[in-house]
Amino acid sequence: MRRTLSAFILLACAVAFAQKPKKSDALHEFSSSLEKLALTVNRGVVKIVSIGYTLASEDEESTNTAVLSRQRSLGTGIILSSDGYIVTNSHVVQGSRLVRVQLPATAQEIKGKNSILKPSGKMIEANIVGVDRETDLAVLKVDKTDLAHLDLGDSETLRPGQLVLAFGNPLGLQNSVSMGVVSSTARQIKTDDPMIYIQTDASINPGNSGGPLVDINGIVMGVNTFIFSQSGGSEGIGFAIPSNIVKSIFDQIRKDGHVHRGQVGIRAQSLTPALAQGLGLARDNGVLVSDVTPDGPADEAGVKIGDIILAMDGKPMENARQFEVNVYRHSVGQEIKLTVLRDAQQLDLEVSVEERDDDPQRFADLVDPEKNQIKRLGILGIEVNEKLAALLPDLRKHYGIVVAARIAAPASSELQPGDVIHEINGAPISTIAALRETLDKAKPDTPLVMQVERDGKMMYQVLELE
Repeated sequence: MRRTLSAFILLACAVAFAQKPKKSDALHEFSSSLEKLALTVNRGVVKIVSIGYTLASEDEESTNTAVLSRQRSLGTGIILSSDGYIVTNSHVVQGSRLVRVQLPATAQEIKGKNSILKPSGKMIEANIVGVDRETDLAVLKVDKTDLAHLDLGDSETLRPGQLVLAFGNPLGLQNSVSMGVVSSTARQIKTDDPMIYIQTDASINPGNSGGPLVDINGIVMGVNTFIFSQSGGSEGIGFAIPSNIVKSIFDQIRKDGHVHRGQVGIRAQSLTPALAQGLGLARDNGVLVSDVTPDGPADEAGVKIGDIILAMDGKPMENARQFEVNVYRHSVGQEIKLTVLRDAQQLDLEVSVEERDDDPQRFADLVDPEKNQIKRLGILGIEVNEKLAALLPDLRKHYGIVVAARIAAPASSELQPGDVIHEINGAPISTIAALRETLDKAKPDTPLVMQVERDGKMMYQVLELE
């Protein structure tokens, strides 16, 4: 009986192997869809070459000598408009003197080419429209029209486990694509940082920075930014900036060349059972308003201390961090609809987003890029006058040049927006003309020491001009 059964199993196996395996229509359709998706998305992805200079030690054992060395970095960008606006990471173009973009090969350039090695697109120069280091985003512009471009989606719709693809130029390998899933939709890296990231296990490596993380429809859900790695390579822990944040930053930089930070004048706390019991509240979870800035947007809208915020723009608010993150995503001038619980009454209040008083970018609107550009420092500067002094009530010296914004090709200084340059080598600087004259007359072998005020504190910075 056993021999008969064994013979039957062997015969069945032989028949099975003799038959041709049936094609899985579902798998073939899935694979074909991915091929078409990769082809479509790559038309809106560019390679970015950033060239700049950095100080490097000439001798690893010596800390006394350093040379100015040429630095070349690679990254990725996403074409977001047909007229040539591109988004990437700010660290891709940081310190750059020249930014070049390699566009995708056009259909005309590929036509008639049968080789598996497809031709590369044209390399052209790009201008930096603006950067935002807080979110690590930058916007570039190339002088081209009718470009294929990608669309930004709603990152709020992402769910853990959702299939995503990462595009870019890892280690300089152009037109690379990797597949994975969303590991987390809201990963906070630093405790006090309002920025959150999409976490994915799709392979991301150096060079992928600034590239798109897309869903299965080819819609950009995030911008690949960094990885956690012990080896330096991808270990399946990559992070992307959510598309909703990207859209806000992109729109602001494209319009104004910089970003304004908003606030609504609310200090929020996560509501706990202990707080609820001590304050006699009806709910023991949600967002508690612990303070309202007098005459601020929330105060004018009618928000009161002790209110419980139930929702923002219809989205339930579960804790203070979630509330702060969602406020962070809104631009100055937008309206936020808050649903609050006061005593037993539910209220809907419209709150305007106003610019943060301490936002260093608030000076950028006061300058003319042509008149206020100080090329040798890589900044836009504005002279301290009566109007500006009113915006800086704690200014230690009532003269100087305020750094309104950083521009491309900064000098080897650490100036930041909001800094005030008071003196150079002990001589007071009160006008842009005086600052330019001092910089122009400086000899290469003469150190320039700037007295700079930052957040009410004085410091000295040594300036090294090229």
